Amino acid sequence: MIEEFHRIKRLPPYVFAEVNRLKAQARARGADIIDLGMGNPDLDAPQHVREKLAETLGKPRTDRYSSSKGIPGLLKAQAAYYERRFGVKLKPETQIVATLGSKEGFANMAQAITAPGDVVLVPNPSYPIHAFGFLMAGGVVRSVPAEPTPAFFPALERAFQHSIPKPIAVVVCYPANPSAYVADLDFYRDLVTFAKKHNIFILSDLAYAEVYFDDNKKPPSVLQIPGAMDVTVEFTSMSKTFSMAGWRMGFAVGNERLLAALTRVKSYLDYGAFTPIQVAATAALNGPTECIDEMRMTYKRRRDVMVESFANAGWVIPPPSASMFAWVKIPDQYKALQSLEFSKLLIEKADVAVAPGIGFGEYGDDHVRIALVENEHRLRQAARNLKKFFAMPTDSLHNVIPLAQRAQP
Repeated sequence: MIEEFHRIKRLPPYVFAEVNRLKAQARARGADIIDLGMGNPDLDAPQHVREKLAETLGKPRTDRYSSSKGIPGLLKAQAAYYERRFGVKLKPETQIVATLGSKEGFANMAQAITAPGDVVLVPNPSYPIHAFGFLMAGGVVRSVPAEPTPAFFPALERAFQHSIPKPIAVVVCYPANPSAYVADLDFYRDLVTFAKKHNIFILSDLAYAEVYFDDNKKPPSVLQIPGAMDVTVEFTSMSKTFSMAGWRMGFAVGNERLLAALTRVKSYLDYGAFTPIQVAATAALNGPTECIDEMRMTYKRRRDVMVESFANAGWVIPPPSASMFAWVKIPDQYKALQSLEFSKLLIEKADVAVAPGIGFGEYGDDHVRIALVENEHRLRQAARNLKKFFAMPTDSLHNVIPLAQRAQP
């Protein structure tokens, strides 16, 4: 008898795959799809980083197995970055682990610390791996609010009181994916207090730390709070900061006990990133910062163009203060469709792809996420397409039903 595998049964169909199939079908028909769905940077990695990669490639020692937790120079470079950026001192040998991106780091941390039935508090909406990493590890997820307001903590208290067994960890992600919320140090101070009071760990996703648009409001690290190191591991990524998404280079930093567990799991699963990539990542962290400033300015220009041009098209976009995303409510006249069907409709009728909010949790189903991964010209073209789409009579929405059927594999 053929039955679904246990872990696969815990994973719903990946909604983004359905949108991707529609994009591929539309492009096969010759449509020029403006893809604002996946947060996949279109900028070049810095030249000095690419040059260091080329310089290191092909040498006998660098073609061999690498170090699972990261080569020493890379760990030292990440420690220097944390001290320079956040004023946080880390011991490279025990408080830093290099990961294959923050996504892999989260998934393997879940494998390392989760027993069957363990409860983890996860924001909803949030990046999928924050929940599904623990579900794949046999854990149970309890949703908590995503916005870092004073209302967050009463909700956290209720979730803790009504969870059996008691939660082992709480996940936070600021600047947030998908919602672009930003936390401040006061919020983190209360979070550390909560974690110590209830004897749980904090897992912080800080992948968008350098994508911010106000120099006076740089996103902080929870590790800046005294005592946070006792209960926290924080995940960062080079994907957005240096446009190195395909290089798969990130870090987990913080609590030594948690990182020792992560290191043991990773030692069975991988030999680390390719050594030339780790060497190039070291050059990125130790190198000039002008490339980071240019990245920020590029995304800020795109944000401003998107906000202005989409508003002119009839869709008001709240300007995000950080991250490379806008988190946008579905226009009132299309609310009944919810996010997946609305996203399909945009591909079919406007040649624009966005990410459906349901992919980030059920509380995101009245939103879509728009990524700033096309240039200003393409964003203005997307706005023109949307303006024509919004001018269409809504009684033509019956076409969505056959569209959904065509999306089936």
